[in-house]
Amino acid sequence: MEDTRKRKSDEMSGPGGDTKKTKKPWQMPKKKSSSAPTINPGEAGIWATCDMHREGQCTQELKELLNEYADLLYGDVSATNEAFKDDAELGNDDIEAEINKEMHDLRQPKQQALFVPVKIEVQCVLFFKTRLPVEPVSFVHRICSDAMSKAATQKTRHVKRLTPMTRMGKATDKSLEEVAKAVLAPVFHRDSVPAQKFAIRTTIRNNHAMKRDNVIKRVAELVGEPHTVDLKGYDQLILVDIYRNILGMSIVGSDFEQLKRFNIAEIYEPSATINASKTP
Repeated sequence: MEDTRKRKSDEMSGPGGDTKKTKKPWQMPKKKSSSAPTINPGEAGIWATCDMHREGQCTQELKELLNEYADLLYGDVSATNEAFKDDAELGNDDIEAEINKEMHDLRQPKQQALFVPVKIEVQCVLFFKTRLPVEPVSFVHRICSDAMSKAATQKTRHVKRLTPMTRMGKATDKSLEEVAKAVLAPVFHRDSVPAQKFAIRTTIRNNHAMKRDNVIKRVAELVGEPHTVDLKGYDQLILVDIYRNILGMSIVGSDFEQLKRFNIAEIYEPSATINASKTP
C-alpha cells in the first residue's frame, strides 16, 4: 500500500522531485458587452465640447442641464398610461380586470431616456442622443438664449460648445447626400419658400476621407436655386460635423454668431475662452 502511494507520487513529480502543475482547461474568452449606446443613421442629438480630460464631469453636468430644460419645455414626459391606470383602479376586486391590467403593462414599451450619452473616441468631444419631443436645434437655441439674456445662471464648469444635429449618418459621400436631402428639404425645398441666403460651416476631426471643400460643394448643390450663398449675411447656416466615421447636419438661424456659436462657456464668461488650449 505504501509502495502504491509512492509510485503515484513519483508519477506526479518531474525531474528533481518538482511537482508538476496541472493545466487548467482552456475556456472561450468572454466577449465584451455590445450593449453600449451607439449612433445610428437617422437619429438626432447634440455634440458638446469640453475641457481637456474633463469628459466625465462634463457628461454629468450636461445630463443635468439637458434634463432641467426638458422638464421646463416639455413637462414630465415620463408620465404615461394615466388614463388606463385610472380605469383599472375602478375594478381592483375584479380578477379579470387585474389580469388585463398586467397584460397591458407587459405590452407597453419601456420608457426611454430623452438624452443618452454616447462615448466618442475623440478627445474633448461628447455626444448625447435625443428623442422626441426634443428638437435639438430649438432646444440648444433656448439654452443659449437664456444664458445670453441672463435668464438662467451658469450651472456648468466644463461644458463649452453645444452643436445640435438634426440628423445623423455615416461619414460617406452617399450618406452625406441622404442626410442633406432630409435636413434641407423642410427649410429650402417646401412649396412657396422664398429665396434665402445661406452659408455652410464644417467641422471635421479624425477623418481623412471627407474633404471640407468637397462637402461644402455637394451640400451647396443640394440646396440649389433660387437660394444663394452669403457667408456673412446668411439667413440660414448649415452645420456639418464629422467625427471619425460619424456625420451629422443641422440648420441654425442668423443669430448663431450673436449667441457665440452656441458656446455657453463664452456666453457666460467671455474671458474664460481666451486660453485656446482648453477650448477645442
